[in-house]
Amino acid sequence: MEDCDTKIELLINGKDTPAESGRSYDRLDPVTGEVETTAAAASVADVGRAVASAAKAFEAWSKTGPGERRTLLMKAADIMEAKVGDFIAAMISETGATGLWAGFNVKLAAGMIREAASLVTQIGGEIIPSDKPNTLAMGVLKPKGVCLGIAPWNAPVILGTRAVAVPIACGNTVVLKASELCPATHRLIGECFAEAGMPEGVLNVVSNRPEEAAEIVEALIADPRVHHVKFTGSSRVGRIIGRLAGEHLKPSLLELGGKAGIAEFTDLRWVTIEDSGQHYPF
Repeated sequence: MEDCDTKIELLINGKDTPAESGRSYDRLDPVTGEVETTAAAASVADVGRAVASAAKAFEAWSKTGPGERRTLLMKAADIMEAKVGDFIAAMISETGATGLWAGFNVKLAAGMIREAASLVTQIGGEIIPSDKPNTLAMGVLKPKGVCLGIAPWNAPVILGTRAVAVPIACGNTVVLKASELCPATHRLIGECFAEAGMPEGVLNVVSNRPEEAAEIVEALIADPRVHHVKFTGSSRVGRIIGRLAGEHLKPSLLELGGKAGIAEFTDLRWVTIEDSGQHYPF
């Protein structure tokens, strides 16, 4: 991505894919108020196509050997580091981040991909006692299938990468629903994996209009081809996603809200507040 003010398409089946009827929305620079990103606005049909692509890719990717998965992941990490300038530009314009914070995001996220790559040969099973003489019973871990990742804007490269790297390392395929606030930043993650030679459909990235987020997320969770949900965000939205996942019997991993909120009163000395805030969360 050369400029942050270019059109960002959906990444479906490894290709730039316009949204249905060419739908899009603008992401404004939070500092200047100017349009910085025009992103494709996925419809329910569009995200269905992304899931279909991931489901098709799963057939081959789940059978891919650990050595090949590791090689592709390591290459994706190298490409991510090489794109640090693009990531910094996108994060600054979309989220108002500092260059240092954006660069740290990229460095840590690339390390997370390499850590995921190191796990591909550590996926073991277990020997299970058998009542039948002279037999061997084994439990084998198998990939789940299509995983849905929903990442926020505040540490977008770190949290977006975390939503996709380990599932892919374990032989799953992923649909990453980009944050409405940083579609270009999250789309760059998909580009890193695609340029590394990841098979088409292993990682798909979709973006949507903010006012349509609830409809899009519900459609993704309800899709029977989606087998796992990963969400990082607010407790309020997490409750909704947890309820939807429960209704559709989908395992979910939710990282919600913050911790250690502090109410500041004007008659308290700041040193008292600071001291309390440093100790009571632990």
